[in-house]
Amino acid sequence: MAALTKYPQPLVFGLDIGTRSIVGTVGYQEIDGFHVVAQCVKYHETRAMLDGQIHDIATVAEEIAYVKAKLEGQVGRELTEVCIAAAGRVLKTAVGKAEYDFQEPIAITMDHIHSLEMLGVEKAYEQIVDEIGTDEDGYVEKYFCVGYTVIHYYMNGYEIGNLEGHKAKEIAGDILATFLPEDVVDGLYTAVDQAGLTVANLTLEPIAAMNVAIPESYRMLNICLVDVGAGTSDICVTKDNSVIGYGMIPSAGDEITERIVKEYLVDFNTAETIKMISPKKKSLTYKDILGISHKVTPKEVYSLVKNVVDSITKSVADKIIELNGGKTVSAVFVVGGGGKLPGFTASLAKHLKLPEERVALRGEEVMQDVHLHGQDMKKDPLFVTPIGICLNYYDQKNNFIFVLVNQERIKLYNNDHLTVFDAARQLGLKNEMIFPKRGADLNYTVDGKERFVRGHQGEAAVITVNGHETSINSPIAANDRIVIEESTKGEDASMTLSQIPEFTKTISFQVNDVKVSCPKYASVNGKLESEYYQIQDHDEIQMLNYYTVEQLLTFMDIAPGGIVFVNNEEASFDTKVYENFKVTWIEEPDSGISLHENDSDEDIVDDMDADADAIAETEDERSSKERLADKESADDTDPSDKKSTGKRSAKRTSSESDKKNNGRTKTSGTSVDTESVSEKSGSDKGISEKGGSGQKQSGTSIVVTVNNKQYTLKGKDSYVFVEVFDVIGFDTSTVRGKELVMTLNGNNAGHFDELQNGDQIEIYWRS
Repeated sequence: MAALTKYPQPLVFGLDIGTRSIVGTVGYQEIDGFHVVAQCVKYHETRAMLDGQIHDIATVAEEIAYVKAKLEGQVGRELTEVCIAAAGRVLKTAVGKAEYDFQEPIAITMDHIHSLEMLGVEKAYEQIVDEIGTDEDGYVEKYFCVGYTVIHYYMNGYEIGNLEGHKAKEIAGDILATFLPEDVVDGLYTAVDQAGLTVANLTLEPIAAMNVAIPESYRMLNICLVDVGAGTSDICVTKDNSVIGYGMIPSAGDEITERIVKEYLVDFNTAETIKMISPKKKSLTYKDILGISHKVTPKEVYSLVKNVVDSITKSVADKIIELNGGKTVSAVFVVGGGGKLPGFTASLAKHLKLPEERVALRGEEVMQDVHLHGQDMKKDPLFVTPIGICLNYYDQKNNFIFVLVNQERIKLYNNDHLTVFDAARQLGLKNEMIFPKRGADLNYTVDGKERFVRGHQGEAAVITVNGHETSINSPIAANDRIVIEESTKGEDASMTLSQIPEFTKTISFQVNDVKVSCPKYASVNGKLESEYYQIQDHDEIQMLNYYTVEQLLTFMDIAPGGIVFVNNEEASFDTKVYENFKVTWIEEPDSGISLHENDSDEDIVDDMDADADAIAETEDERSSKERLADKESADDTDPSDKKSTGKRSAKRTSSESDKKNNGRTKTSGTSVDTESVSEKSGSDKGISEKGGSGQKQSGTSIVVTVNNKQYTLKGKDSYVFVEVFDVIGFDTSTVRGKELVMTLNGNNAGHFDELQNGDQIEIYWRS
């Protein structure tokens, strides 16, 4: 700053670049207050600025140069540096909803709370970006976070005042954040540079006004400053020695003036004069646009604009409560010309539900510590903001700083509590690159009820500041060197059917008086799956507590055929068999006819009646000696053989009635080859181990090797693979491994593969 011998301190140049004018002030700070040595006002001749943002940089630069030259003439020295402020009306606010959950309940610390708040700021920033959108080239405008406040905290879904110290599995918060557009800052810097000046400090207009209107000793309190200008009402809320929120209402003094223009049919300047009528005057005379003179009293003016004032103050009060976390403040200071209208502060107090004395208009009294040294100078509210800009220079808390993040230089607005997170966000790093990423959740339904399993949490980003490892919440300062290594993603959620609580591993049935344990199945999207099935996202699972007859026979490696009874009632392939149901299965070897495959229900009943008559006739013809021989032969049968196979064969002898059916007899709906059952030695099923004794059989005998042991199959013209289970006594009623392996001469075998003499066979459970 410029230093003059006639002044004891270096001079500070403050510039308020507003929508209607540019106001400059030069002065210095001493113990007794701020001393103003030069002032200058330049009104815009064109619409070079709109709503606090520079639209014509070249024109504004010329006007800044004009003010600079006038001030240099007053102080007699060149000015090279300037302090400026961004208008409160260009600030943008948004509420970000942040959520954070943990694997299990933990005690919440300040680090957790700060991380939650930073997430909320990021969510608010994303809302601003979504609202603004991108240009044709896909460019996204950047914003600086200049302040934020917490509206609400939530713990496990319930609102709570303070999270610290509580045990929680889920925490959340509503965060109100305020942002300054980067292009506004760049426009100010460019205009100042073209005017031959360097920016020494940048602050916000609400903060600058607060530096004058609200003494620092008051800022511990939860109070608010409202600057009622011409086009907007700027709002600043303080608490605990810091600014917690900024806001703007696009309604102010001009709206009141426009109401007067329309009612009294006058031009804008005349309406401004009428608006500022002193309550002490009896009346005011004015001329309308037709040149007709009129008189109006202060009471009439205040009555006319009362509804407009009420609307403005209602909007201001609502914004104050929003910025303050949903509750009113302790007190409000009002500055600016629009707030001087009688009734304004009383109306604002009403909407804030505060006593009228707690909403105070701050005028010349706020400039008690401001000393004027130039001729024709006065303590005008117009100079409150530029003087505040000068005072902010001495704090140096609210300017821009530069830091290096991952070798990239970025600019940050120093709101006095910058952290690594602020730098990461300004660089454009997304939340998922900083905070641990959770693996994908698994969503599915069980019997129509929704279920989900959370993915696993990843690792947080590794962060170093100036070579020292730290956290995302660590404070940073100008010129810090920050390195951020991206966070990792956790594993996706996964589970199998067996991990579902409703899933039991086995289901048991009574088959031919033998307990058979079968693996449990479930229907997944209409398809049967076992306990090992890996559940996929959005699977629809139905727990099955039954087998069908067909599924049961298939599991037991029983060839289709014969007749099945479930709980003593004849069943079909589709009949459902539930836990502990009794199943009776009668097989006729070589029947070649599947269960109820070709017969209708009526045909089956008729066949069963005819078979019963034929059997009775045959029994009568048999001699007592033959029946006795059959009984002795049956008694010689190994009972363990029947038990191991779980099968029961029907024995029949040939008769004249059999021959009429082309050598085949229907028994209980199943045809029986009479040639294969006419021998009295049929009880040994035509199969014996090599070297064993047995009665002579008709048909062809073959020798096969099963699990390195030789067996002889007798009494039939041909044999299929499934018949080997009988001879080796292989128990298929109980699962003894993950998979039943069957090979024939080294290749996978099917149940009905034809066997040849000398075949090599393997049958075993694979674990």
